[in-house]
Amino acid sequence: MRKRVILITGANGEVGQGLIRQLAQVPDRLPIIALDLRTLEPALLPMVEASIAGDILDANMLDRLTTEYEIDTIYHLAALLSTHSEFRPEAAHRVNVQGTVDMLHLAIEQARWRAQSVKFIFPSSIAVYGLPDLATKHQVGAVTEQTYLDPITMYGCNKLYAEHLGRYYMSHYRQLAAAPEEHGVDFRCVRFPGIISALTIPSGGTSDFAPEMIHAAAKGVPYACFVRPDAVIPFMTMPDAIKALLGLAKADKARLQRAVYNVSAFSLPAEQLAEQVVKYFPNAEIIYEPSAGRQRIIDSWPADMDDTAAHHDWDWEPDFDGEQAFRDYLVPTIRQQYA
Repeated sequence: MRKRVILITGANGEVGQGLIRQLAQVPDRLPIIALDLRTLEPALLPMVEASIAGDILDANMLDRLTTEYEIDTIYHLAALLSTHSEFRPEAAHRVNVQGTVDMLHLAIEQARWRAQSVKFIFPSSIAVYGLPDLATKHQVGAVTEQTYLDPITMYGCNKLYAEHLGRYYMSHYRQLAAAPEEHGVDFRCVRFPGIISALTIPSGGTSDFAPEMIHAAAKGVPYACFVRPDAVIPFMTMPDAIKALLGLAKADKARLQRAVYNVSAFSLPAEQLAEQVVKYFPNAEIIYEPSAGRQRIIDSWPADMDDTAAHHDWDWEPDFDGEQAFRDYLVPTIRQQYA
C-alpha cells in the first residue's frame, strides 16, 4: 500500500529547509519526501521520510514517485532564481516553467489514483511585477495582485506564467474532454516579497542585498551593497514566509476567492536596512556600489505589495515588522550562528 506523504521540491533551498524544520514540529503530520538535485543537509535527514536526489525534469523519477507514494500535498519550491535566470534564461524556462508543468501533471495523476484533489502550494515572487519608471513606483505604493504585471526578468516571466498554469490545471484542464476531470489540482499560490533568513545565506536572488548586508556585518566583513541607498522593495522574514505557505495550505477552500495571494510584512529602503544593521553591529562597514542591471530590476519592482486579500480570505498576519525582524529574529539568531 502506498504511503500518504507531503512532497517538497527544491527542499535544500532556503525556503525548503525552513519549511522542513517547521513541518517537523507539527504533531501527526504526514511524512515528508524531500526532492532536490542533491541529498538533504545531514541535520535535516531525521526530519523526513526520504531524501531523493533528482531532477524535476526527469520523467522516470516522477513516474516512480507517482507509483511509490500517495502524494497529498506538493510544495513546489524548486526554481532557478532571479539573477541566475538572467544569465541562463533558456535553462530558467526549462526549470521554472517545464518543471512546474511536470509537477502539475504529477498532481493530476496523483488525484486520479487517490480520487481526491492534491494541494499544490506554489511560491511566486515580487518579480512578476514590472513598473515602467521610478515615478510610477513612488506614486502607486502598494500594488494589488492584478496590476503592473509586466515583468522585465526571465524569472518574473516564468513565475507569472506558472501562476496562470496553476489556474489552468485547477479550473480548465481537459475542459473539452467528454468527461471532465472529477478530481485535480487544488492550486494555491503565495506571491512573496524579498525574504530574509537568519540561518542561510542566499544565492542568486535580486533581493539578496538585505540578507547579505546583515550576514556580512555579523561575520565582521565589509559589504558593498549592489543597489542605491534609496532602493526600496518589501521584505519578510523566513519564519513569516514559512507561516504564509503553511497558512495558505491549511486554509478553508471555501473561503479562498483567488488562486494567487500577495503577502508582505515591511518595506524599507536599503539605507534604512543599513541603519538597523549598524544599530546592532556598530562596526559594520557598508558602502554602496550599485550594479546597473540589478538596480534596474529592483526599480521595476513595487515599493510595497497589497496583501489585503490574504488577510481577508485566510487570516494572514506576519509576526515580524521591520523593527521586530531585527530585534527578535535576525540579530539574536545570527549572533548565535556566528558566535
